[in-house]
Amino acid sequence: MNPATEELIPVHQKMEDEVKLHSFIGSPYGCRVEIALKLKGISYQFIQEDLNNKSQDLLKYNPVYKKVPVHNGNPISESLVIIEYIDQVWKGVPVLPQDAYKKAQARFWAKFIDEKCIPAVFKVFGSHGDEQDVAEANEQLQFLENELSEKGNKFFGGDNIGLVDICASYIAFWAGAAEEALGIELVTKDKFPKLKEWCDNYINCQVVKDGLPPRERLVAYYKWRFGKA
Repeated sequence: MNPATEELIPVHQKMEDEVKLHSFIGSPYGCRVEIALKLKGISYQFIQEDLNNKSQDLLKYNPVYKKVPVHNGNPISESLVIIEYIDQVWKGVPVLPQDAYKKAQARFWAKFIDEKCIPAVFKVFGSHGDEQDVAEANEQLQFLENELSEKGNKFFGGDNIGLVDICASYIAFWAGAAEEALGIELVTKDKFPKLKEWCDNYINCQVVKDGLPPRERLVAYYKWRFGKA
C-alpha cells in the first residue's frame, strides 16, 4: 500500500446531513478532505478502511475506482472533486476563489501538484535520493517556490488557506516525515526558502494540525516501506 498515491476517499452525506468520510489514517488524500471539512466547520464521521479488505460500503459508493467518495444520496470520489463539492454545498470559509480567473489558476496549480510534484518527490524517496530523481523533483518544486515568491503571500491561496495549499499537504507534511525516515534532505530552507516557510506556516495552522495523522506513524511507515527500519 502506498499512501502517497492511493486516492482513498469517499465522503458521503445522507439527506439529514450526516457526513461520512471513508479513508485510512495516513492517507494524504483523505487528509485533504478532512482539512476542507474542518475548514468549513462540518462535523463528519471518519470510517477507517482497510485497502486489503475494502468494505462493502466503499465498493458500493465507488464501484469504478474502488477508492474513496462523498455523496448526498449519490457517491462522489477523488479528493479534488470532493473538495470542490464541499466548497459548493457548504458556505462559510471559501476553499476556492470566487473570481473565475483565480479559480482557474487554483485548479491549474492543484493539478500540477498532483501530476508533477507529488510523483517526482515520491520518486526521490523510492530511489533513496537518486541524483537524477532529486534534480527532477527540484525542478518541479522550483515552480512552487517561484509562485510563492512572485505573489508574496503567506499561503498559495493568499492570506488564508485555499485549494492549492490543501492539495500540497503531502509536500508540507508527508515529505518531511519521509526525509526524516530516510535521511534525505529535499525541501530545505537554502534551496526553497519560500516553500519551506509556507510548509511551516501551513502545518502550524490549527485547522491543519487537527487533520494531520501522527508524524511518528508516517516516519515508521517510510522506514518500513523503503527498508530503513
